[in-house]
Amino acid sequence: MASAPSSKILSFPSRAKQFLREVKAELKRVTWPTRKEVVGTTIVVLIMVTFFSIYLYVWDVIFAWIIEGIRRAAGG
Repeated sequence: MASAPSSKILSFPSRAKQFLREVKAELKRVTWPTRKEVVGTTIVVLIMVTFFSIYLYVWDVIFAWIIEGIRRAAGG
């Protein structure tokens, strides 16, 4: 039983090299987006973030107005 942890420690360099080789091979198979695609999707994300920020802000103001009205009506 005592040899199992030591064998893992001793085999670490070869396992790490194998892992890095596999990572390198996998990265060669990746289809990387073009600059045009990255710019396009970034613009879409920024537009959507802006839209939802405004949308949530509007609902926050509406609910704050409603809650403030309820609070005033309750005498608070």
